[in-house]
Amino acid sequence: MNRLYTLRIVLIMLVLVGLAIVSVLFYQHKLYFCLLFAGLTIVALIVYSCYLQQRTTKLILRMVESLRYNDFSLHFSTDHKSVLENNLRKDINEVITNFREQLSGQQEHTLYYETLLNTVDSCILIIDRKDQIQWMNKTATQELLGHPIHSLEELNLLNKKFSQQIKELIPGEVKIIRLFKEDFIQEMAITISNYSTSKEKLRLIHLKNLRSILEENEMEAWQKLIRVLTHEIMNSITPIISLSDTLCDRIAEEEENGKEDNMIYQGMKTIHRRSKGLLEFVKNYRQLSRLSNPILTPVRIGDVFSDIQKLYSTTRIKYTYQIENEEQILMWDRSQMEQVLINLMKNATEACDEVQNPTICISTHYQKEKKLFVLTITDNGCGILPEILDKIFVPFFTTKPKGSGIGLSLCKQIVNNHGGSISVNSEANKGTSFILKFKA
Repeated sequence: MNRLYTLRIVLIMLVLVGLAIVSVLFYQHKLYFCLLFAGLTIVALIVYSCYLQQRTTKLILRMVESLRYNDFSLHFSTDHKSVLENNLRKDINEVITNFREQLSGQQEHTLYYETLLNTVDSCILIIDRKDQIQWMNKTATQELLGHPIHSLEELNLLNKKFSQQIKELIPGEVKIIRLFKEDFIQEMAITISNYSTSKEKLRLIHLKNLRSILEENEMEAWQKLIRVLTHEIMNSITPIISLSDTLCDRIAEEEENGKEDNMIYQGMKTIHRRSKGLLEFVKNYRQLSRLSNPILTPVRIGDVFSDIQKLYSTTRIKYTYQIENEEQILMWDRSQMEQVLINLMKNATEACDEVQNPTICISTHYQKEKKLFVLTITDNGCGILPEILDKIFVPFFTTKPKGSGIGLSLCKQIVNNHGGSISVNSEANKGTSFILKFKA
């Protein structure tokens, strides 16, 4: 295209020079008619050159505007008679196509990395020099304030010194900070990294919930311990039960039993009884390590509490059901979640044994803005002492004389497997509330 364009310009310039010389000769020889014709030809060539230049300029300006506003839908037709203009249009179309492909590639990479970061279970925020949040992943949106935020100062609602601690944090350093969110206290590990773009310097903040990691590792450790213990104990108890049962049958079949045989018989019965009791004890604990993954199906909340209400309707304790959204559908394993609710109701009932006017309230609430389903079981029983409140979900910990210490641990594991959370608020001699939260 450059050669054709240059050749055309040169030819026009040569013709103009030639016409100028001829015009001078026509003037000297007083050939005014020929001079007029030559002048008109010169004007026509100048107008034609301006027209061609204007068309070329318009094409280039349209391309520049398209690039400026990232409008890569521009496409010029190449059906014109002018070979030079068609070539120019083809070149512009190629440039636009290349930019379109580059932008599409960048958008695909951006979408890929954004999707990748949104699947991370840690909170990630990117802030600029003015502490304005340029981007945050979905986990940060959900776990921090429950909605998108635009400034680091907004996080001071969770901790008054949050923004100040971020500013003082050195890249590579890890700091633990407590966030006070609704009824929960979250301990977060915070790290920060600095990086620069072509326009500005940015900081990447990474927050990891320590409590969830510790609870997950703790539960995994308990499960491994239980599997080892139950395996070894059951391997030893089973043959003892079988052997003692056989010996008891043999001695009982004897027609004449002496005093010694009677002592052996009683001893075998004792061994059999205690071994069987120990076996049942081990089977009970085995539930924690062999809890199956939930089979999630659509469950109507009203149906669940209708069944629960049939189980708990005694006259001594007043059961209050405040189910404000019975048509709410949740993805639950119904049998497992009913096990959780029954266990919590049983604990609440036992807590109200020695209380006058015992009352247990079961309520549900759906937070539309957060898409969060909240279930609360509250009693006015004896409450839980502050020093043991943080231990009630620990496997094997119990304050009941005949308790196994796995009920609440099992509840917590089931709720966690459903992607929910369970917490407790309690005050001694005033009552206890268990709060379950699920994404709806």
